Amino acid sequence: MARTKHLKVWAAVITTILFTMTTMAAEVSKMTKEELKGILGNPETVLIDVRTGSDWNVSEFKIKGAVREDAAKVADWIGKYPKDKTLVFYCA
Repeated sequence: MARTKHLKVWAAVITTILFTMTTMAAEVSKMTKEELKGILGNPETVLIDVRTGSDWNVSEFKIKGAVREDAAKVADWIGKYPKDKTLVFYCA
């Protein structure tokens, strides 16, 4: 039951992020792991890890160079990233 509630909250957070980003950009697209590997290290790309604190803490998989942000507070931090860069968000 707690997991279902957690998933619903997480879905709402992701929906908020996607809604915010679609209002700020003409198009938001998905990318494969292979596509991501091809742009890692590119200075024109900002990789943002939006996993919750508990998901991030227990994960053994963290992408080097990614910035961690709280998805629930997207309005507080989204403005600090340049609009001319490609922002890539990832979560669990």
